[in-house]
Amino acid sequence: MRFKFTKMQGLGNDFVVIDAVNQSVCLSPAQRRLLADRHFGVGCDQILLVEGAVGDADFRYRIYNADGGEVEQCGNGARCFVRYVHDRGMTQKNEIRVETSGGVIIPRLEANGEVSVNMGMPKFEPKQIPFIAEKRAMTYSIDISGRQVEISAVSLGNPHAVQLVEDVDGAPVITEGALIENHPSFPKRVNAGYMQVVDRTHIRLRVYERGAGETLACGTGACAAVVIGIERGLLQSTVQVNMRGGDLTVRWEGEDQPVWMTGPAVTVFDGEIEL
Repeated sequence: MRFKFTKMQGLGNDFVVIDAVNQSVCLSPAQRRLLADRHFGVGCDQILLVEGAVGDADFRYRIYNADGGEVEQCGNGARCFVRYVHDRGMTQKNEIRVETSGGVIIPRLEANGEVSVNMGMPKFEPKQIPFIAEKRAMTYSIDISGRQVEISAVSLGNPHAVQLVEDVDGAPVITEGALIENHPSFPKRVNAGYMQVVDRTHIRLRVYERGAGETLACGTGACAAVVIGIERGLLQSTVQVNMRGGDLTVRWEGEDQPVWMTGPAVTVFDGEIEL
């Protein structure tokens, strides 16, 4: 199978974007892993598949992690998605409705070249995350190799476990991230976020993503961290999120309101590959 693709990145969180509207593409899990491999394939954190819309959405897109598994949502990918379909003349709209496995999102191209995304409303009920707990709580304690770790849990279309740390540079992201990702309390696994609150409008963040490991940036992880920080009374409604790949701005006005995320989306190169 031979097909065209585009390499894109949002704050260093990188993607292989494939147009499945104008070409026929059907990838097995093994082919996805090969495509994402940084030594034998193109290399990426996630693969984004652009598909035709179902219902009242403009497009549908599917998201596959580097391990070949499909996931529900990707914030940095959403920004790259709208940049991709707009730059290739697949739509003339600056704001589009995109159907994902995690629900409909609404990315919008801004006049300054950045992209804002309405990520929908966060979900805190354990069954909606999903997370095994008797009832909703501000924080939960989970056992990680005999040590109790305090996390907050939320879904932004995909599950997140966020914990506060004094310094993200010294946080146990590499040694602990995979253990949290695969913790039995999260039936569909989870993204593990480590948040340092700098002040009420500024946080630093690292995220160990499901199926990808630590990435330079995570859009839904940034949204999850800000939402948790606001819920816990630590942050104001608009927050700058500093990650290793760069900065995002996240805004949330409280429960029953959507989360807005703004940041860059960059095309790196176009290519063609045979798998």
